[in-house]
Amino acid sequence: MGDSKHIIVTGGAGFIGSHLVERLLKDGKAVVVIDDLSTGNLENLAAVKDHAKLRVIASKVSECKELNDLAREAESIYHLAAAVGVELVMRELVRTLKTNVHETECILEAASEYQVPFLLTSSSEVYGRSDKAEFSEEDDLIIGPPTHPRWGYACSKLMDEFMAMAYARERGLPVIIARLFNTVGPRQTGRYGMVLPRFIEAAKAGKPLQVYGDGTQTRCFCYVLDAVEALIRLKDCANLHGTVFNIGGSEEINIASLAETVTRMINPGTPIKTVPYESAYGSDFEDMRRRKPRIEKLREVTGLVPSTPLATMISKAQR
Repeated sequence: MGDSKHIIVTGGAGFIGSHLVERLLKDGKAVVVIDDLSTGNLENLAAVKDHAKLRVIASKVSECKELNDLAREAESIYHLAAAVGVELVMRELVRTLKTNVHETECILEAASEYQVPFLLTSSSEVYGRSDKAEFSEEDDLIIGPPTHPRWGYACSKLMDEFMAMAYARERGLPVIIARLFNTVGPRQTGRYGMVLPRFIEAAKAGKPLQVYGDGTQTRCFCYVLDAVEALIRLKDCANLHGTVFNIGGSEEINIASLAETVTRMINPGTPIKTVPYESAYGSDFEDMRRRKPRIEKLREVTGLVPSTPLATMISKAQR
């Protein structure tokens, strides 16, 4: 691929990963993608599939025979590979837990062998059932009981964070953790329960938009290219190792209003209906009422404040 050093992106055929890969290639980097294509899709990389500096390996991290050699020649690693989406989590919890924990362990082990700078993408889910108005990186994390599958996903991502920090502490691995909040944009699928693409697909088809719960729960959305910019800026700050950062937008909206905004922009008059959580996910489902990140830490370190307006995100997400 030309350069002797490359950047590894696990999950690079996924929604966020593919945008990160495009950006790294644009910046002149050689990139190796490792993705088992379970939730990712090679079509996400269609624009760069013939790029001379891109190599795609269709494999689980744990089953990649070249992992050790790839890590030895790596400039850095972005670990995005994970089971994602509420519907997938609720339907296939064993797969979710094994994927999120075991694959992370394998890539951390390879990275630590050669001290490769490592960025782990985590999730706002780790904040659990806390009812705080805003979440900061130093907050206690309040996870619900194991009888509620939703918290299994939160625990698996939190275990990833603890494991990354353990490798940092014991083996000196340079690690940065990025907690992503509701990233949206082109190529995101509603197949696994992601709310905005689900609403957009319904509005385009003229089918009712299904708002789960009473619709008053709020979220803050972050445009994918803002998230990618944040990931790159964080990774390029060598003095941040052992640090956790929130990456998200600060424009808070409730889900009922989001549905109204989507219908107004795409297909006015499309019906909106509320669906009880039990009907969507079963009686053992719990949701978070709010999920707003504090992003002062990100701003102080990188100068970046994700600020793409929601209307722009909705327009771009239709592509």
